[in-house]
Amino acid sequence: MEPTDELNFIKQALNFMTLFQSILIAIIEGLTEFLPISSTGHMILASAAMGIHEDEFVKTFEVFIQLGAILAIALMYIKRFFRSLNIYFKLFAAFLPTAVIGLLAYDFIKGYLFNPIVVSVSLILGGVILILIDKKVVNQETSLKEVEDISYKNAFFIGLCQCLSMVPGTSRAAATIIGGVFNGLDKKQATEFSFLLAVPTMMAAGGYDLIKSDLAFTSEQLSMLAIGFGVAFVSAWFAVKLFLKYVSNHGFTAFGWYRIVLGIVFLILMWGADLG
Repeated sequence: MEPTDELNFIKQALNFMTLFQSILIAIIEGLTEFLPISSTGHMILASAAMGIHEDEFVKTFEVFIQLGAILAIALMYIKRFFRSLNIYFKLFAAFLPTAVIGLLAYDFIKGYLFNPIVVSVSLILGGVILILIDKKVVNQETSLKEVEDISYKNAFFIGLCQCLSMVPGTSRAAATIIGGVFNGLDKKQATEFSFLLAVPTMMAAGGYDLIKSDLAFTSEQLSMLAIGFGVAFVSAWFAVKLFLKYVSNHGFTAFGWYRIVLGIVFLILMWGADLG
């Protein structure tokens, strides 16, 4: 990159994302990453609403705040990861489909599916499925004492379900929770397995994104990355704690309706903008 080009790039990045906007995006990421409402979808819609341009810095920022959120889960469940090796093998079986399909479809997904229309439609469809699935798990019991007792076959199937979340707006959490419910887990176990599976999945996806990105940033931008990382970590920690309590008592219906309403609102806004 030539000096003049680099200067223009820096000016563009600073113009397109302010500190306030970065903190707001980080809060949204932390609150939504592990809920079945699609963090990627929310960030795309929020960025579109605030007029944030998807430049190289913004892409890297989104990866950093996702890593901040995943650190919260890694620390929250650190005892589970050290309890036995069994959980690592089950998570690997679930992660494998995502790794293979993700590598093959990465460029297509990033190039064609990351837009507000795809997100809005995915939010609505996923919301309907969550409402329907909630009826299935109201009285569902499980024969598993611990979530790591899941079979390799069922773990692999949950991993296949996770692949659906590559479509932005679908939600990785929603896809894996639904997959867990259909594989004999109760709603709390399905939610916990979704959390645990997020660690290898998001670390691999985030690392791959960082490898493909340009990391030449200013000191102001590096500070923004650090602040966003911390904000996402804190908001994710509290969101997960509250989500587990809420799901145990109320299920997923409210999240389904939230997705439907949000998707419809943004479709209406985009339709109105096109008419204008």
